[in-house]
Amino acid sequence: MKSDLNGVSTCKPNKENWEIFKRGRVNFYQYDFRKETGELFSCVALTLQMCRDKRDAWLGITPEE
Repeated sequence: MKSDLNGVSTCKPNKENWEIFKRGRVNFYQYDFRKETGELFSCVALTLQMCRDKRDAWLGITPEE
């Protein structure tokens, strides 16, 4: 990610970073979220919402019905 420093995420606690990159004709989101404890979640998905859904699952947040 362009915001990385020497390959390490610079994502601040309780914040998210993302950027869009292209593979062929397809756009992807690279996404980072860091917990207050410092634990980092990182993923790649087709949409920002898909990244956030994966983050919420990682955090144990169930989607509202």
